[in-house]
Amino acid sequence: MVGRATISIPSSRQDTGLWQYFHRVDIPARHVARYVAVIGPSRATPEVAAAAFQVGVLIARAGANLVCGGGGGAMEAACRGARSASGTTVGILPGPTRADANAFVDIAIPTGIGEARNALVVRAADAVIAVGGGVGTLSEIGLALKMGRPVIGLGTWEVTPPPGETIDVAIERVLSPEAAVQAALAAAD
Repeated sequence: MVGRATISIPSSRQDTGLWQYFHRVDIPARHVARYVAVIGPSRATPEVAAAAFQVGVLIARAGANLVCGGGGGAMEAACRGARSASGTTVGILPGPTRADANAFVDIAIPTGIGEARNALVVRAADAVIAVGGGVGTLSEIGLALKMGRPVIGLGTWEVTPPPGETIDVAIERVLSPEAAVQAALAAAD
């Protein structure tokens, strides 16, 4: 919860003047939802698709929104999982039309900027879960780490610095969809 707001609503109190019709009510301010990006290959193996589906289910059950690139493979599996659990999915598309989104994207955002949309996917998220992955996934991991976004890795790339260099960011590696979502939600808070 971000804060509280006070508004006035009609009242039956017997005061005098205009305010006699109103009384103060303390109403919780709008809850700001968490956004978790799920990144992975556009052509996923059955194992990666199953893991992405489960990640999507768990994100939705936790009340977070799922963000992805809106395409096929791991992205589609994650969206399908989130939708099966009544979650909300956002697809940030590389092309100029919403028609390119997979059938499980609720909110399709066409960018027309090609793979550069990878930066928007990770920027829109509070945390990133990488499930499997190709070189597009690798670019999203790099962008997320550069932006300071927590990256949770489930069977994905291992990123190490060149010899003699150190980095203060890393992928948090996990072994299950449950651990991935738990870590992402904890990092997003």
